[in-house]
Amino acid sequence: MPAKKPVNFEKALAELEKLVEEMEQGNLSLEDSLKRFEKGIALTSDCQQALQKAELKVQELIEKNGKVLEQDFDVDE
Repeated sequence: MPAKKPVNFEKALAELEKLVEEMEQGNLSLEDSLKRFEKGIALTSDCQQALQKAELKVQELIEKNGKVLEQDFDVDE
């Protein structure tokens, strides 16, 4: 099985938002809704993996600087 290519987080998130909007409109058939839901689950998983990978990278960078500063940060700030 070929390796999965890296996820473009912003693109995956935008696609997920579009799927949610389409489903919220309520104009889709059950089959189309299920297809979008399935795609949304896959995109959510991809986004979570991308975020975990980014978190690990940040942790590595902090550790390389000789200090481990484990503290939560608010993305909205």
